[in-house]
Order: sequence, then C-alpha cells, then structure tokens
Amino acid sequence: MKILLYFLLFTAVMSAEYLSAKDDVVQCGNLIYAGTNTSRCFSDEFLAEVQRKTSIATAGRFKSVKLSSDELFKMPFVVMTGEKPFNLSGKESENLKKYLSSGGFLLASAGCSNQEFSDSFKRLVKHLFPDNKLKSLPLSHQIFHTVYDIPEIKLTHGISSVKAELFGLEINGRIVLVFSPHGLNDTAHTEGCCCCGGNEIENAIEFNVNILAYALTH
Repeated sequence: MKILLYFLLFTAVMSAEYLSAKDDVVQCGNLIYAGTNTSRCFSDEFLAEVQRKTSIATAGRFKSVKLSSDELFKMPFVVMTGEKPFNLSGKESENLKKYLSSGGFLLASAGCSNQEFSDSFKRLVKHLFPDNKLKSLPLSHQIFHTVYDIPEIKLTHGISSVKAELFGLEINGRIVLVFSPHGLNDTAHTEGCCCCGGNEIENAIEFNVNILAYALTH
C-alpha cells in the first residue's frame, strides 16, 4: 500500500502545473502579506520529512514570496501564519483568489491560537469566496491519512473546553485551503520561537507532511 502511495505521490508531483523549474523540485512559499507580515516561526522541517517519507522532491526550505507578486503562481503550496489582525490590499486579495481558484494550495495557521489572526482570516475567506464556506474536516478525511495516520488532533495545552479541528475550503470539488485556528508552526524545530502560553497542535510536523502530500495529489 505504501509503495502505491509513493508512486501516486511521485506521478502527481511530476504532472503538477506548479513545479519548480529546477529539476522538478517542489518549491513551497512563505507568504509576505498585508505589507510586511510573514512568518519566521513556521518551521519548514516538514519539507525534509516529506522527502524522507515519500518520493516527492522538495526544495527543503521555504522561499519568501509576496502575495501581491506574480511569483506566487510559480508555487504549488504556500503557508500563511500570524499572531495579530491583518487586512490585505486589493492586489493581494485578487492574487489570493486567483491562486486558489487556479490550482494553488494554502496552509494557514493562527500562531499560538491567536484569535485576532483567526478572525481576520475567516473574514478574508468569507469576502473572497462568499459562496464557499470553511468546513470542519472530519478525522475520516483523507488529509489525516496520506503519509501518516492521525487518529486525533491534540493541543499542547490540552484544554478540555477548546475543540481542536482543521478547516478546509473546497472549490469545484477540490480542497484548496486548510486553516488551523491553532498553531501548526512546529516551533520545536525553529530557533527563538515559542508560543509563550498559546496553543499548538502536537505533532504539527506530521500534519504538515500530510497536508502537503494531499495538496500535491488532489
């Protein structure tokens, strides 16, 4: 079964529209948005883990890319995270809608479960895609069972009153965006970063591996 999965992952990557021009290596972007907002604490360690666990060749490190630039459309997968409210410019909003509608994939995460970022992000999605809604992804969804089988979502603080879940946005039958209201930053693999009392999802690296593998095969 794993051999078949690896073959499917490899062939999907080879045929993907958004491959890097260098040796068919998948380049993943770290978005610069709303001016100079970006993430220095979203670990790209999962890119190396994807290479170890599958036949997908990744660049190994994020490449910073402005949401307002045409370079965005050269990347099949981008991440966006933050710990404060934000508003996109007109060009950024236009690019994000076009990117997601034409084959790109976004992984967005509220760093340390920041509520202000979550609220801003949800408003953005509602504005860009009024006919589509962010929907909670059940644990039976394939996104939890691509490379790793993930039976549950655990938070680092394990607060019983907080429900841990991932949300997806579907366009024309395809999930194009995964949003986590809790941190998927995997700060254990970053330097000088911590949640400082906020929440993260345990085993974030496994979630991120699965999400990237899913994005490239669907």
